[in-house]
Amino acid sequence: MTEQVEAPESTAERVALWRAMHVQVDPPPHVLSDEVGLKLLAPEDDWRDRPDMDPEATSGFRVAIVDRARFIEDLVIEQEARGVSQYVILGAGLDTFAQRRSDVGARLQVFEVDQPGPQAWKRRRLVELGYGIPDWLHLVPVDFEDGESWWARLASAGFDPSRPAVVVSTGVSHYLSREATAVTLRQAARLAPGSTLVMTYLLPTDLVEDADRSGLKTSEEGAKASGTPFVSFYTPAEVATLARDAGLTNIRQVTGSSLGERYLAGRTDCPRPSSGEDLLVATI
Repeated sequence: MTEQVEAPESTAERVALWRAMHVQVDPPPHVLSDEVGLKLLAPEDDWRDRPDMDPEATSGFRVAIVDRARFIEDLVIEQEARGVSQYVILGAGLDTFAQRRSDVGARLQVFEVDQPGPQAWKRRRLVELGYGIPDWLHLVPVDFEDGESWWARLASAGFDPSRPAVVVSTGVSHYLSREATAVTLRQAARLAPGSTLVMTYLLPTDLVEDADRSGLKTSEEGAKASGTPFVSFYTPAEVATLARDAGLTNIRQVTGSSLGERYLAGRTDCPRPSSGEDLLVATI
């Protein structure tokens, strides 16, 4: 098995800090109130002085991150009300749904799938901070680098493939090859009827709004420098074809800009979400 470092990945750390920045910098009402990730990380007091935390330069990314998180959270709550009782988070990182929304989570079986090292770190921090690991929260370590099957590990952790689920994969597909993403989509197509898959994907540069291209380039360069380069970009037509080829038929696209319109409608006191990342939503 590949040696795993017990620390959150830099991308997961950045997302968690941006979510906290939204609460601390942007005016209320907040799209999402989440400072749990900040507590888990416990960074130095000057963390907001980091270049990637610049409140102006990163404002579009920050708002896009909380918009997509809110969209997924709303969907999970909606589906739970309809009787869906399983929620799977692929590449969970520092997701904090289980800590912030235990009122909903306690009615679900929540499965967080992630690399063994970062997940062991998160488990330890949850215990240290008193959150603990409730019996409905399952931390499922999967060594993606060694080709372990998340589907098989999920089943061994108690996931019931005969019952519907919400499965989400955010901020992951651009780090994977097209074939790896196709495998995930094919596995999702095997979910029980009534299930929902949500997957984010990055658009090619020429489909990103002019004002956001430099920011995307900076993010891409930073990811490459940290050893986790972006490898896959998709047009909406390409990701739809990939999904249909995998056996998914009832699909729709949700643009990042439409989420801004949904959660920030009529507001001029909050940043505009950056373009460049859209969502594929498939209902099985």
